[in-house]
Amino acid sequence: MDDRRRGLAVVAVLGILTASYDWPVWIAAGTAAVVALLVVMDLTVVPGWMYRSWQYAIAEKEIELHHGIWVRKRTLIPMSRIQHVDSKQGPILKYYGLSTVTFSTAAGSHHIPALSEEEAEQVRRQISDWAGVADEEI
Repeated sequence: MDDRRRGLAVVAVLGILTASYDWPVWIAAGTAAVVALLVVMDLTVVPGWMYRSWQYAIAEKEIELHHGIWVRKRTLIPMSRIQHVDSKQGPILKYYGLSTVTFSTAAGSHHIPALSEEEAEQVRRQISDWAGVADEEI
């Protein structure tokens, strides 16, 4: 369950308890206000923080990813381990002219989000060339 649904569930439970046990209304109202504030922040402020927190560096032997708002995560992916490179766009990314580059290793999949279409194509080709992955046109 994501944070928004969990927050709405807490508000609903507190509303039921307030009505059932004659608790003060300010408890449910205050919780609802906090949840509403958190949802608004999650939709408006947090995406900007997440975008600014992403950093990547592509070298001939490895890809280095840095991301995270509260907890910074640093990942090094050796080029020799990369098996597949792809770029993708959903409808929202396409509307804004953005793409995500995804590359797979035996250990899992990694991605570089929200690149311009040109930059995503350049990054995909560079990783593909240095990793020795066959470039397949669709």
